[in-house]
Amino acid sequence: MKSPVVFLVTTAAFFPAYAFQLPFKLPFFSSASSQVPLITNDTPEPQTIPNRIAIIGAGAAGSSAAFWIAKAKERYGLDVDVDVYDKNAYIGGRSTTVYPYDDPSLEPHELGASIFVKVNKNMWRAVDEFGLERVKFDGDDDEGVMGIWDGHEFVLTTGGSGFYSDWLDKIKILWRYGFKAPTKTQALVKSMVDRFLTLYEPSPPRWSNITSVVSDLEWTGHTAQTMAEYLDLQGVDKRFSRELVEAATRVNYGQDVDKIHALEGMCSLAANGAASVKGGNWQVFEQFIAKSGAQVFLNTTVKSITKLSPSVPFIVQTATSNNARLYRSVILAAPYHQTGIKIIGEPSSLATVPPQPYVRLHVTLLSTSAPTPNATYFNLQAGSKAPGTLLTTHDGVRQRGHAEPEFNSLTYHGHVLTKEGEKRLTAAGEEEWVVKIFSKARLTDEWLSGMFEGKVGWVLRKEWDAYPVLPPTMEFPPVKLMDGLYYVNAFEPLISTMETETIASRNVVELLMQEQFDAGLCKTSLAETGEPETERRKDDFVYGWDC
Repeated sequence: MKSPVVFLVTTAAFFPAYAFQLPFKLPFFSSASSQVPLITNDTPEPQTIPNRIAIIGAGAAGSSAAFWIAKAKERYGLDVDVDVYDKNAYIGGRSTTVYPYDDPSLEPHELGASIFVKVNKNMWRAVDEFGLERVKFDGDDDEGVMGIWDGHEFVLTTGGSGFYSDWLDKIKILWRYGFKAPTKTQALVKSMVDRFLTLYEPSPPRWSNITSVVSDLEWTGHTAQTMAEYLDLQGVDKRFSRELVEAATRVNYGQDVDKIHALEGMCSLAANGAASVKGGNWQVFEQFIAKSGAQVFLNTTVKSITKLSPSVPFIVQTATSNNARLYRSVILAAPYHQTGIKIIGEPSSLATVPPQPYVRLHVTLLSTSAPTPNATYFNLQAGSKAPGTLLTTHDGVRQRGHAEPEFNSLTYHGHVLTKEGEKRLTAAGEEEWVVKIFSKARLTDEWLSGMFEGKVGWVLRKEWDAYPVLPPTMEFPPVKLMDGLYYVNAFEPLISTMETETIASRNVVELLMQEQFDAGLCKTSLAETGEPETERRKDDFVYGWDC
């Protein structure tokens, strides 16, 4: 997209996925039926606590937790086994890919978590360490036109071909919003990112509750007010926040600027250098687990976690077997209320997790031979070209009483390609494009036919709880549910991305290792690490990967 407002690329698209199954089995995979039973329902209360950790969830949080535990084991010489459970048939959780026409000879497309950026240092480092290939996140539309639609008209369009397109875009934005709005907003985003980057330094903030990390990173003012309120207080033009910024929060989190808290709103704008993994981001999470040496139980739903007293192990019971397994500690790496897991223990020892609503999102992936959406839908002249990236704002409803836009975003994601990089043609010899649409309601076949002038080929629909509802708050879920039971997704109401799941899991592993094994992720002194100071503080240092 050729636009000076580079932060409008979607940064999160962060939602659960259930549709993709790996086309092969890896040697560290197991099924529930292959578990070795340690106890049965008739077994008396066990007294021996094994050095074994259970991780429930094999997405970004769970897979990275297994990886961090492996790092700690290696550095401290620990003998600890790790089991990872997931109800799905694949690793990746909220990141999964699908093939157009269900044809594995074609290039796959992300159905869930789509991209990460260079300041997401764990994801960026993982791609390099695991020998994966990053690809720039954009389509192959040379014009790269973006429009912001309010349900009645385009309030802004940017991009296009031609030598002067970038200058024209700058003039449009300055004319509509003034100089202060974009420059002030970008300065605020940079300040937030600079604080975020301290999480990768040699001595990063650590936390046993989310409120403490909010305080350490000076984000209290960001989480206590909406994005609209925050930018208003900073003197940012209201049209800028209600149009351009809101376009980013709606595509990323399905929420308007006067509803979402300012920290997550700022994350929506930090998308410089967006990339994805060629073939699917899930490969990062698969590699996290492969490198960890953990045993994985897929297609396995955990039914209950029991801890009857401090002197006995955790008992993890699955829905597919009457047998159970014993653990010293358990990491819950999935949304608490969505798991349906019953936690049994002393009532006074179990922390309360407040209900966390999620945005119910409809994702529509399709192929079309129409090079742009139907111009007449957007009140443009028949035969003219509508933008290939369509974002939306709620401001037409607020200000003028217009109807709500029928979608949050509609984006052309390049041609339908074979894995050799050749364009797939229809039976009529026409090129096809892949389009992804986010909407609050299901889009009918008739609606799609009208939007793409009857030129629709393959269609895949997915409805799911996409991301947390993120209103201003100063209260967060507990990181520890009880002694030895840790909750990674407590971080999600603060920031919900693939990257922050890996950071939250790293913090949980630090807590677990300290409390259960008197260890950690990194040894604390130069003498212990044996690494020269210059190497430990180089620019590409990433705590956890480096010590």
